[in-house]
Amino acid sequence: MYDVRCKRFEMLDEENISYEIDLSQGLNDSETTDNTRQEEADDEQPEESLRQELKAREQNALKKLKEIKNNVREEESTPVGAQTLRKILGGDILSAAFVRRQVWLLICVLFFVVLYVAFRYQCQQDTIKIADMERKLQDAKYKALSSQSTLTERCRESRVLEALRRNNDSVLKASSQPPYVIKIEE
Repeated sequence: MYDVRCKRFEMLDEENISYEIDLSQGLNDSETTDNTRQEEADDEQPEESLRQELKAREQNALKKLKEIKNNVREEESTPVGAQTLRKILGGDILSAAFVRRQVWLLICVLFFVVLYVAFRYQCQQDTIKIADMERKLQDAKYKALSSQSTLTERCRESRVLEALRRNNDSVLKASSQPPYVIKIEE
C-alpha cells in the first residue's frame, strides 16, 4: 500500500516481491518544494483535488516501479531456497547466475567425462581384439603341432624304408655298413 504523507510506495508484483520506492528520490528540488506547498494547501483544497493528486502520485510511483522492474537483474530476483524439483527438471536451474558463472567448469567436466568414456570404449575394443588374436594364435599352434607330428611320423627311417620297398623302381636301398666319419684337415 502507499502512504502519501511519508512519500513512500510499497507494492507487490507478480512473484510477490515487495518493492518500496521513495518518491522524493526521483523528484528534483523544484518538484519537492511544489509538493510541500501543495501539502500545506491540501487542508484547504476540496476533496476532488486530493483525489487527482493521489492519482498523479500513484502514476508516478507506477512509473518508478516499472523502471525498477526493468533494472532488476535475474540474480537478485531468485531467492536461495526457491529451487524446486519442477524448476530443476524444467531446466530453470541452467539459467541461474551460478551456472552461468561456472559454465567453463561444466564444459571441462563434460569434456573429461567424454574422454573417459572414449578411452574406456577403446580399451574394451583392444581387449576384445587381443583375446581374438590369442585364440587365433592358439589355433595356429595346434595346427603346427599336428603338422609337425605328422611330418615326424612320415620321416622315420622305418617308414621311409617301407615306402622304398613298395616302390620297386627306386635304386635306393638300406645301407648294410655303418656310417663312418671322414676327417679333412685344412
